[in-house]
Amino acid sequence: MSKRFFTVYCLFIYVFLLAPILVVVGASFNAGAFLTFPPQGLSLKWYNVFFHNEVFLRAIKTSLWVAAVSTVISGVIGTMAAIYFVQFAGRLKEAVRITMMAPLLLPEVLTAIALLFFVYTIGIGTQTMFAMIVGHVLITLPFVFINVSTSLESYDTAWSMAARSLGAGAFTRFRRIMLPLIKPGVIGGCLFAFIISFDIFTISFMLKSVGTATLPIQLYDYLRTNFTPEAAAVSTISVVLTLIVVVVTEKFLGLKIHRF
Repeated sequence: MSKRFFTVYCLFIYVFLLAPILVVVGASFNAGAFLTFPPQGLSLKWYNVFFHNEVFLRAIKTSLWVAAVSTVISGVIGTMAAIYFVQFAGRLKEAVRITMMAPLLLPEVLTAIALLFFVYTIGIGTQTMFAMIVGHVLITLPFVFINVSTSLESYDTAWSMAARSLGAGAFTRFRRIMLPLIKPGVIGGCLFAFIISFDIFTISFMLKSVGTATLPIQLYDYLRTNFTPEAAAVSTISVVLTLIVVVVTEKFLGLKIHRF
């Protein structure tokens, strides 16, 4: 009885979480002129409108580029920080953990305002995309740090010591011994970072340069003056792109650890 109840409860949670996405996907096939659900007939015309809308296409390219760059930077820094935290921090462990988790403890809007003041104080400003990328890295870094730290908790340093006794250098030990074993944490953290960076709004809105817009910003601007099913089509494409990134990453990189 309890098992059946737990199963039904889990199904209810999944339906509750997925229902808004399914509504948006259904609304994207609306044949009518306004964004409504249920759709007033079925049509692909709003996808055709989207694929001929250079503004949205440019916004998607910008979002993908910013997310990719931010993910690479967060992946490198987060992995290095996790290694230091688990193996070398010692008494500073708690301080390192709080520092790395700080971006998640503060409201995103406060972080965005603080970064905006900071980049103008040091003379960089928002003339380029540098400030936006810094903001995305700051927000996504904790997710890489958490995932890699969790993977490192089960890592036995004796393996690295054995490789060292055989003459392997620090980089070789990391590449041949540690990285294959913590790969699930690194990939999982980077996937989180990419998805969050691709979808983040407040940081992008506050730190964007003139004439630059990521997909969430462009969609926000569009919905201020338009309420057509094209917005749902854009959202559906965004979900599909995210799924493609996850599937391709699993296909070519995988999440299974290497076994000796």
